[in-house]
Amino acid sequence: MLTHKEPKELTELEEQHLTTLNLGPTHPATHGVFQNIVQMDGERIVSAEPTVGYIHRAFEKIAERRPFYQITPLTDRLNYCSSPLNNMGWHMTVEKLIGAEIPKRVQYMRIVVMELARIADHLVCNSILGVDAGAFTGFTYVFQDREKIYDIYEEICGARLTTNIGRIGGFERDFSPRAFELIEAFLKEFPKHMKEFQALFDSNRIFIDRIKGAGPISAERALNYSFTGPNLRAAGVDYDVRVAKPYSGYEDFQFEIPVGTNGDTYDRYVVRNEEIWQSLSIIQQAMDKLKKMPAGEYHANIPDFYLPPKQEVYRNMEALIYHFKIVMGETEIPKGEVYHGIEAANGELGFYLVSDGGRAPFRLHFRRPCFIYYQAYPEMIKGAYLSDAVVTMSSLNLIAGEMDA
Repeated sequence: MLTHKEPKELTELEEQHLTTLNLGPTHPATHGVFQNIVQMDGERIVSAEPTVGYIHRAFEKIAERRPFYQITPLTDRLNYCSSPLNNMGWHMTVEKLIGAEIPKRVQYMRIVVMELARIADHLVCNSILGVDAGAFTGFTYVFQDREKIYDIYEEICGARLTTNIGRIGGFERDFSPRAFELIEAFLKEFPKHMKEFQALFDSNRIFIDRIKGAGPISAERALNYSFTGPNLRAAGVDYDVRVAKPYSGYEDFQFEIPVGTNGDTYDRYVVRNEEIWQSLSIIQQAMDKLKKMPAGEYHANIPDFYLPPKQEVYRNMEALIYHFKIVMGETEIPKGEVYHGIEAANGELGFYLVSDGGRAPFRLHFRRPCFIYYQAYPEMIKGAYLSDAVVTMSSLNLIAGEMDA
C-alpha cells in the first residue's frame, strides 16, 4: 500500500539532487488546464507549487455587464459536470434579492434536477478515479447512466451538458410526461448498475490499496482551508448546506449525511458513492410528492422578472411588454446585498451579489469550492509518491472551470 510520509529536512547537497517535474498544465491526469511544479526526491514529493489561470475567463466581470437573466449560461461553465446545480444556485440568489416566493411544486422539481446533477457529477468523479488508478472498466459501466441523466436534461430544457436550465422564478416549461417517464425509468434501472459499479471497485484489491491512505487531510486542516462538500465530510465533519441552511424545500426530505474518518482518497470515494444512494432516495421522495400535486405550476408569479412564454408574446400585448422590458434590461432590480449558497456536487457553491438597482449586478462573486481545495493540494501530497498525487487530485474532483472565474 502506498503511504503518506513526511519528508525529512534536506541538506544543501541533497537539495541539489532534487528533480523538478511539471505535472500539467496539459496532462490527462490533471483533469483540466492547471499546473503543479513538483519537487521530487526520488519518488517522494518534497514540495508542490500549484498554478491556476490558464483558462481565466473573467466570468465575474462578464456577469457584471450582463442583465440578470443572461448570467445563467455563464454559470454553466463553472462545474460543467453538474451544470444544473450552478444554474439553480444563481436563480435562487436573484430570487432572494427580489423576494420571490417559489411554489412548492417548483422547489421539488428543482430538487429532482439538482440531485440528478449530483449523481452525474459523482459518477464522473469516482469512475475517473478508477481510470487514474488503472481500473478503467468501472468508467464504462456508468457512462451509459450519465447519458440517461443527460437525456432527462434534454427532455426538460433541450440541452445536455451546459444546460442553461430553468429561469429566475422556476422553469421555462413544465416537465413533460416523457420527462417523468425517463426519471422513473432511471430510478428503476440505475440502482442495479450502481451496485455493479461498487462491487467492481470494492473487490479490486489493487484499486483499494492504491487509494487508501493517499492524500489525507484532517478535519481541523480541512476546516481551516474552508473545505465543504464531500471532501470535508470525508474528513469526518457532517456539514451539508441542504441540512444546515435548507433551501428549495430540502427541509421536507429525509436523508443521511455520509461521513468518513481519515479524509483520504478512499474516504472521499466512499462518501461520494453513498451520496449517490442518498440522492436516489431524495429524488424518489420528490417524485412521490409531485405525483400528489396538480400539474401546471412551474414558475413563480413574478411577471417583472420571468420571461413569458413565447407563444404569449406573439399574441398578447402585456406579455410582449414584459418580454421587452426584461430582455432590454428595463426591469427595476432592487438595491441590496445578498449571499446564497447551495450544496453543489463539489461543496458549497455560493453567489455574493451586490445590486445598485441597475440592469446588471454592481458586483458578483462566485464562491467556487474547487478553487479552495486546490490551495490545500500541496499540503495533502507532501511526502507522498507521485502516483499518490494523481489519485489525490482525482478524488478532490478538481474542475478547472470552477477554479477560474
